Amino acid sequence: MITVSRLTKRYGRHTAIDNLSFEVQPGEVLGLLGPNGAGKTTALRMITGFLPPSTGRVRIDGFDLYDNPLEAKRRIGYLPENPPVYPEMTTRRFLEFVAEIKDVPARQRAAAVTRAIERTQLGEVEHKRIAKLSKGFKQRVGLAQAIVHEPKVLILDEPTSSLDPKQRVEVRELISGLRGTQTVIVSTHILAEANEVADRVVIIHRGRVMAVDTPASLAQRLQARDVVIAEIHRGAGADDPAGAFDSEVRRSLAALPGAARVEVQPRGEGPGRARVESAAGTDLRGDTAAAVVLRGWRLVGLAGETLSLEEIFLALTGDDGAPA
Repeated sequence: MITVSRLTKRYGRHTAIDNLSFEVQPGEVLGLLGPNGAGKTTALRMITGFLPPSTGRVRIDGFDLYDNPLEAKRRIGYLPENPPVYPEMTTRRFLEFVAEIKDVPARQRAAAVTRAIERTQLGEVEHKRIAKLSKGFKQRVGLAQAIVHEPKVLILDEPTSSLDPKQRVEVRELISGLRGTQTVIVSTHILAEANEVADRVVIIHRGRVMAVDTPASLAQRLQARDVVIAEIHRGAGADDPAGAFDSEVRRSLAALPGAARVEVQPRGEGPGRARVESAAGTDLRGDTAAAVVLRGWRLVGLAGETLSLEEIFLALTGDDGAPA
């Protein structure tokens, strides 16, 4: 649905975006991640045709954005970082105006505006002047204008930046609800947000692509070791001098073939927590469970440990700026 090929933007000697390339499949939600100043807004402005690139091409639903700009832009809904609204208009009148200039047929216009108002929960302010609205409501009006013509492609630049926690959850739910019906690119520096709504992420730093993949695949690629976390409880009534059980767990799990390092946290009144490291690609969950059961201990919990999106982000946007 969206193809970005070798997109570059230069301002004199400064390169803001350097050779940006990726694809977004129909119905996919793609997260564009990067620290402030990484080039996210510049990239989105070029993808929407708002800003011409120095070099590179963009195709939207098969139409080249620069050879067929009108056809490509008809398929785009865009929410910039600062919502484009007319403060002297009421919410409904503004959305009617947007629907008109985006060629929504006259007989369908009222219904399209009502749908956009309902989806963005603007009913209580639809007849109020935009100038009188809170920053959060203005952000929702900006989102409503982006979806009022039901575009195939939705480009959102920091859509939750001005919202309170409750409104952020509502917007994330709206974006998740578009999955499968609309293709979405959402830029954000809030990693939890991207992890929640995005099918894949593009991580950029200093204008360059550092990685394009799902968070799970990125974690697997960057994980230097496999880690198993086991919660273990000794049988009821068993004699357990201080620290003896923890030492016994450590010795037993360290003897597992492939175990490189074992750490055991003091258990206090509850189960002990053992962390077993092994070489990448070595899954010790089964062997760990078997060792615990054979010793007559109770296995309370067992899980693998993976890198969080925050850890992936930091690993890929280090000071050296080298692409992964």
